[in-house]
Amino acid sequence: MKYLVTGTAGFIGYHVVRKLMEQGQEVIGADNINHYYEPELKYARLAQCGITRDEADTGELTVSKTYPSYRFIKCSLEQKKELFRIFEQERPDIIIHLAAQAGVRYSLQHPEAYIESNVEGFLNILEGCRAFPVRHLVFASSSSVYGLNKAMPFSEHHSVDHPVSLYAATKKANELMAHSYSHLFGIPSTGLRFFTVYGPWGRPDMALFIFTRSILKGEPLEVFNKGEMARDFTYIDDITEGILRVAAMPPAGRSDWDPEHPDPAFSTAPYRIFNIGNNRPVRLLDFIHALEKELGRKATLQYKPMQPGDVPGTWADVSDLEAVTGYKPRTSVEEGVHRFVQWYLAYYEKGST
Repeated sequence: MKYLVTGTAGFIGYHVVRKLMEQGQEVIGADNINHYYEPELKYARLAQCGITRDEADTGELTVSKTYPSYRFIKCSLEQKKELFRIFEQERPDIIIHLAAQAGVRYSLQHPEAYIESNVEGFLNILEGCRAFPVRHLVFASSSSVYGLNKAMPFSEHHSVDHPVSLYAATKKANELMAHSYSHLFGIPSTGLRFFTVYGPWGRPDMALFIFTRSILKGEPLEVFNKGEMARDFTYIDDITEGILRVAAMPPAGRSDWDPEHPDPAFSTAPYRIFNIGNNRPVRLLDFIHALEKELGRKATLQYKPMQPGDVPGTWADVSDLEAVTGYKPRTSVEEGVHRFVQWYLAYYEKGST
């Protein structure tokens, strides 16, 4: 199989590439290395995969010095001509589409970035799959699509018609766009709703990264909704395993789908939606306590009201994913926080930024 993985300078994409390389797969990686957060971290991830900064910036397919079956190209999904050139020349079998403009709060000030990357960029991915048929398109959605839904745990069979951020709205748009292309053109498509992914090489705008940096600097932690928050924190290794299990199992249309009582998780088209999470929500304050224990320092908490676009809790029902693929998250929060802190201290003590 030949894989095209987008967002390979990003957190999840980096780990997916490493896992595929361990399996000996052929991979083309793509990323635009934007400035949403420090590009140095993105280049450092690429360097771990055998791609230097100078090589990445050429804009041409570059062969990894570490993994001969991995090639990388710097490009934006909005550049349809460039993206189609990759599809035409490489003819990938499986697309793992992880590139996106991330972040809920950032979407309040920069909405246009989400339309360009998450809607226009995803349309180009779908058009590429239409013009150059693939065996499976796996794409990143988000737990944020559940929005105002209060029924816990969140299930793929629930309605997700009330997003509370533009980021969430673009992720739901991706699911709808994928279904329409799956229905019209038979593109096997699976959307994965990620639940609060964390771990080594994570994103600096995520809670664990921010909290660790603040505690080490002796700065107060901003804790929203007076600490009454819970998240289904999911360790990166569990996420990566789930992605690759799904990628190997393209969906087929379901003849038992009832149009009079439509289930949003699947349809008669070769299309499926799965939650991918830990299935064990953790109170934010307990998460902070685990971090304090690992760092050996106490945090100063600064309580703040709920932020626009945020939700008080998330909890993934992963029973469908487990039944279809055998997925089973195994990493405890304590172990995951330990691994992250070990990486964080080593990375920043070496002056890698």
